[in-house]
Amino acid sequence: MLTSILLAMTISSVMPGTATPLSKTAVQTDTTSAYATVNGIKMYYEIHGSGSPLVLIHGGGSTIRTTFGEVLNDFAQHHQVIAVELQGHGHTEARPGPTTFEQDADDVAALLKTLHIQQADILGFSNGGCTALQIGVRHPEMVHRIVAISSFYKREGLPPMFWDMMKKARLSDMPQPFKDGFLAIRNDPKALQTMFNQDNGRMLAFKDWPDDMVRSIKAPTLVLISDQDAITPEHAVAMYRLLPKGRLMIMPGQHGEFLGDVLTAKHHSHTPQMAVALIDDFLNE
Repeated sequence: MLTSILLAMTISSVMPGTATPLSKTAVQTDTTSAYATVNGIKMYYEIHGSGSPLVLIHGGGSTIRTTFGEVLNDFAQHHQVIAVELQGHGHTEARPGPTTFEQDADDVAALLKTLHIQQADILGFSNGGCTALQIGVRHPEMVHRIVAISSFYKREGLPPMFWDMMKKARLSDMPQPFKDGFLAIRNDPKALQTMFNQDNGRMLAFKDWPDDMVRSIKAPTLVLISDQDAITPEHAVAMYRLLPKGRLMIMPGQHGEFLGDVLTAKHHSHTPQMAVALIDDFLNE
């Protein structure tokens, strides 16, 4: 199970519509699904609920539904949720070349500008948590608060076996629920292979972020992991101590379990709803 969770962290049908400009305080009662052209790609997003804007960024190899399917409606009770699919994932097309957390951060920021959202809370899981942190670094004026779930900033945040596994990883190693989730949206095995190659390559090329980069994130930031996560508790504590306005929370369970992630969700568990309530408390401080 640990191997699948570690791999999931890395590699962690709707017709196009017209984006509707939204303000910081706009009320959105209907669900919207659409594509917006950002930085040369057509990026898929969904909007649910009403209230203060909250961006949800899925994990590597995942989609909106495979990461947030269990909690999306709960977040939408109190927020205008903008859920995105990053380049090469789900509905969103890939761009040629390597992928980076920095590019993903720029894509999300560009989407928010297209939607006329000046500032939002940013919540990212796993690889999406790294993207959320990069939004805080690169686009601080757009960020109200950050929730970085199961993310890392140095290679030592993951066990050595993870990096050894990445060197040998093949598409056949990718958890089947992730493959099924992708192919249900886009029945294109070549696109699935491209996504895997780009996500795997991103991790193999990852270089430690300087401590000063983390210190530069001025937005209040909640570092949130599971006690049996792929990320070590020691690494989460180290990140929390670097953040000028950092907070720390450790939930029970495996990587993504408290969100109801497709790989680790436990049926009939109340933990995802509890996690949403705790996150909302932080966002409303």
